[in-house]
Amino acid sequence: MVDSRMTPAPLASPVTALSSVPLLQLDGLTRRFKSRVALDGLSLSVRAGEIVGLLGPNGAGKSTTFQVLAGLLAPDAGRILFEGRPLSLHDPSLRQRLGIIFQRGSLDDLMSARENLLLGARLYGLTGEHARTRVEEMLRLIGLEARGDERVGTWSGGMRRRLELARALVHQPRVLLMDEPTQGLDEASFRSFWAHLRALRDTEGLTVLLTTHRADEAQLCDRLAVLDAGRLVAMDTPAALTARVGGDLLILEGREPEALAAEVRERLGLEARVVEGHVQVEAERGHALVPRLVEAFPAGRLAAVSLRRPTLADVFLQLTGRTLGADQPTAEPSKRKSRR
Repeated sequence: MVDSRMTPAPLASPVTALSSVPLLQLDGLTRRFKSRVALDGLSLSVRAGEIVGLLGPNGAGKSTTFQVLAGLLAPDAGRILFEGRPLSLHDPSLRQRLGIIFQRGSLDDLMSARENLLLGARLYGLTGEHARTRVEEMLRLIGLEARGDERVGTWSGGMRRRLELARALVHQPRVLLMDEPTQGLDEASFRSFWAHLRALRDTEGLTVLLTTHRADEAQLCDRLAVLDAGRLVAMDTPAALTARVGGDLLILEGREPEALAAEVRERLGLEARVVEGHVQVEAERGHALVPRLVEAFPAGRLAAVSLRRPTLADVFLQLTGRTLGADQPTAEPSKRKSRR
């Protein structure tokens, strides 16, 4: 069992270094909804054994990418390659290669955990002793073997999400797709989910592609694809992306932030911008600037000055000029039943 108290940390995938040919490749994917372009020639690759996150706010193209990969939407242009070969969304073997966790839960509340997993196994063609053995194995791997006969309708959100993770992997897929998998989870459940995900990645030999708008979740991925308006604007490790911001970030609080930012530029010659009602200044050795800032402004002009290291949210702001919380225009596809 994985200790849910452990703090998940980004670790290099043991197989990534051995993988020269991408397992999964998106080549020029384009998808339009009426007049809006949801995916605009999106190209990226995922190596075997790594966890790749698609990072961006609502409307950036993350969920559309997920739906195309899951076979729920057909792209208007572009192709998907699996191990270097074109992959047809109508290929019946596609289901066997993919495990899918949707943003909204889909467990049957009236069934037990074991029954939910058995149903999932049957949907993927597993029967008899093979299905029962695999179900017990998955309950053990997610640390819920003692609660397999409980109805899941009584469970917490975190336990239900772990069970959905097990159900998505019951048929031993090569690739796991997840759309905002930790949305709505509390901190303890979030950490538990990621601890189990990493353990399963290693034991099951998984490759994982997930969507997220959470900077803290993105930090746990092996690599990140930063999406903006359906385009790929950057792809690298979280550490390499954060290093693009460089230095420290000084956060200044005071009245009339736009005017305060202009004063910082005029008096100190520093680049300053307003982010979510605060003035933000990027600088090397930011701690050395704090005394200068305090001296440069009369008493009461600055309500507070804080110093921190850059985060992936700052990376997104630098790359796009928008915050992760700034939703982009969306055009929902027509409602349809999800194939599982």
